[in-house]
Amino acid sequence: MSKVLVLTNSIKGLYSFRRELIEELIIQKYEVVIAAPEDNKMSYFTQMGCSIVKTSINSRGTNPITDLKLFISYFNLVKNLKPNVVLTYTIKPNVYGGLACRLLRVFYIANITGLGTSIESRGLIQKISLFLYRTGLKKAKCIFFQNEPNKLFFNNNNIVKSKSRLVPGSGVNLTQHSFEEYPEDDRLIKFLFIGRIMKDKGIDELIEAANRVKEKYPNVQFDIVGDREEDYTQLLKELDNNKIIKYHGRQNDVHTFIKKSHATINPSYHEGMSNVLLESAATGRPVLASNIPGCRETFDEETSGFGFEAKNADSLVEAIIKFIELPYDKKKSMGFAGRRKMEKEYNRKIVINAYIDEINNL
Repeated sequence: MSKVLVLTNSIKGLYSFRRELIEELIIQKYEVVIAAPEDNKMSYFTQMGCSIVKTSINSRGTNPITDLKLFISYFNLVKNLKPNVVLTYTIKPNVYGGLACRLLRVFYIANITGLGTSIESRGLIQKISLFLYRTGLKKAKCIFFQNEPNKLFFNNNNIVKSKSRLVPGSGVNLTQHSFEEYPEDDRLIKFLFIGRIMKDKGIDELIEAANRVKEKYPNVQFDIVGDREEDYTQLLKELDNNKIIKYHGRQNDVHTFIKKSHATINPSYHEGMSNVLLESAATGRPVLASNIPGCRETFDEETSGFGFEAKNADSLVEAIIKFIELPYDKKKSMGFAGRRKMEKEYNRKIVINAYIDEINNL
């Protein structure tokens, strides 16, 4: 039986965006081993028939000793398991897992889920990150990109030396994120943000915009769902108490929140492909998003959503007000248009088929 090793920094991410691929590999009689930090979702994959190797990763840490330990653990894992192919996701598995595979001459396929803060920040950290990427991806059999600008960036910086393919992000499960009827009226307009509460997700601009919009339009509600960074704990509490936003914390079932909303807002500074926007559009909700790679591809301007300038609260406020002042029927039709776009361009089966094609070719 052929063996596939999956290296990822998050079992939750694997469950949310790639479990259908794992299911298809099992159906096609591949033995699947997953290396990831411990998580309560691991039981889902073990019940499916996967083997799990608990692997500690500090995703956002920059300690070279910790990263060296991660590389050594990947090297030993690949050496002992002798997989036929390794699939890697996110920067550290891509870099250190890729380097281990390269040294051991094992086939591997990488997925660039976004440039990330280390690349976007420029300066020394960017140079180090680019060097690591060149080292880790040099012998990849195929590199999947989730948007064209990321692919172009890697080509222009001489990182990609092997075959690459463009896929529509992680795609969206159209059954799980089924179309939902639009809320019956818009006397209270609900905007939804789903994501980590951190600067790079545009939370500062969203908070400023919420304050300004609520002054003029009291019939608007801003719902925020996601894990918070400590810096925002007190601020979120104050905003909630003052009814500027409603903070719901982390939620396992975001579909229910999307269903009740009139539109989703994503003011992020950088994305690979925004799964939040894909899921919202699939549910039949218009999206308001930064005009950045990974967001702008998910909607058609004024047909299924509105774009605005990233890191610009004025531009965000303008987009929110433009949406508020739309007739109800126009809001509803934008939701229909978003669902049609997802069905045509972002079905998760497109991504699964691309992976199966590459793996079977090996």
